[in-house]
Amino acid sequence: MKKALIIFLFLNIITTIGYSQASKTKTMTKKVIKTEEEWKQVLTPQQYWVLRQKGTDAPSEGGYTSHFEKGTYHCAACDLQLFESGSKFESHCGWPSFDDAIDGTVEYVLDKSHGMVRTEIICASCGGHLGHIFNDGPKETTGERYCVNTTSIKFVASGSK
Repeated sequence: MKKALIIFLFLNIITTIGYSQASKTKTMTKKVIKTEEEWKQVLTPQQYWVLRQKGTDAPSEGGYTSHFEKGTYHCAACDLQLFESGSKFESHCGWPSFDDAIDGTVEYVLDKSHGMVRTEIICASCGGHLGHIFNDGPKETTGERYCVNTTSIKFVASGSK
């Protein structure tokens, strides 16, 4: 009986850990559906590679990595608001980092590419690849680090939209 209880508890913990990220998306978001040809017409070649083909920007301190103005970061493909500037932090990883996303704007997908097991983050509206989420963010907030490709987002300053 004890052995069965221990196995049950172990499986319950493993299942909870595996599904904890997937359960974060709560709010329904309007879907933007385009053909790949339509995406190629509205995105730059770099944006298409990152957002549609799951590419990764080279790490750098340029772009939005060291950008800390007040505003909102939107999906570069469909303009969905994804991250508030208050959730951005300096991670020294070479990519813009946030400790939280706006509720319902990001979906979480198991990614087993490149011999790793990670959680990919995609735009809940258009399915564009944003980056990955890791559990090495600030412990005083969420403990999460949304590691985002600069190419996949655009910044809108407070009061400008």
